Order: sequence, then structure tokens, then C-alpha cells
Amino acid sequence: MTPRAKVYGLIATFKDHEDLLKAAHRVRGDGYRRIDAYSPFPVDGLAEALGHGTTLVPLLFLLGGIIGALGGYFMQWYAMSLDTPLNIGGKPLHSWPMFIPITFETTVLGSALLGFFGTLASCRFPQPYHSVFNLTEFREHASRDGFFLCIEAADPKFDLVDTRSFLERLSPATVKEVEE
Repeated sequence: MTPRAKVYGLIATFKDHEDLLKAAHRVRGDGYRRIDAYSPFPVDGLAEALGHGTTLVPLLFLLGGIIGALGGYFMQWYAMSLDTPLNIGGKPLHSWPMFIPITFETTVLGSALLGFFGTLASCRFPQPYHSVFNLTEFREHASRDGFFLCIEAADPKFDLVDTRSFLERLSPATVKEVEE
């Protein structure tokens, strides 16, 4: 007898985005928290139905900009005032108007870099493998015409039999096990 593969969760297939949205509201309302939905296009209100709140990405962009501005300004101040102080034309060593263009550029650079990598990290990219790719139906329909709702086995309320019967009451086209 071969050992049974570990179950990642249960995935339900719906015929359109409205059914997916209704099902997501019902699943979340029933107390499931480890859920995810997949559709070929953005569905308005789906993120809220799944319980996704605010994200830290805007804060990362702000922090990146602040770090970039402070770093750029400090770099110029150090180079012009402490490291190589040159008195050219009687100007003061710490002439802040001269530092504005580079400070602006390092602000944009810091914001873009931290925001970009923060976005990748918050989306858990790169993720070349996910358990839902084990399903042939998902691979064939997810990016074209498939609407899927997955309840993960890691959810505290997950029970294979009870969760399957709950998902079947939502009138999906199919309900399948996803193996890890």
C-alpha cells in the first residue's frame, strides 16, 4: 500500500466571477481564514471578501524615499564639507541648495528600489512552484476561463469531509483535493 499524499487543501471551480465572489463571502463568513481565489482577471471586491486588509507596500515606498533622501544628502555633505573641503568662489562648504538635485534623485532611487523589492517580498515572489499547479484543470483554465477558490488544509477549521461538504453546498462545478 502506497502512503497517501499530503493534502494542501480543497479547491472549488466556479463558472463565473460572480459565483466566485459569492462563494468567497460565504467561506469567509463561515470562519475559514486560510483561503485564496484565482481568476483570469481582477474581480472587484474579491480581495476584501478573502479578508485581505491593507498592505505595507506604500509604507515601504515612503521609507525607501526617506532613506534615499537622507543618504544622498549625507553623502554630499560628507564629501563636500568633511572629506574634501574645497572653497570654490567663496561659497560655504555646506551649501544646501547645491545638494537638492542629487538628494531628489536618491529619494526616487531609494523609494523605487525598496518599493520594488518590498512588493516582491510581500507577494512571496519568486515562487516557481505552488501546490495548485498539481491540478490539470487549474493549469489549463486558471489564466483563461477558470475561477477557483481554495481552502488550505493549514486553516484551523479545515476538516477534509466537512470542508468538502461545505464547498459542495456553494454549487461549484467541481471540488477537488490539492496534493502538496
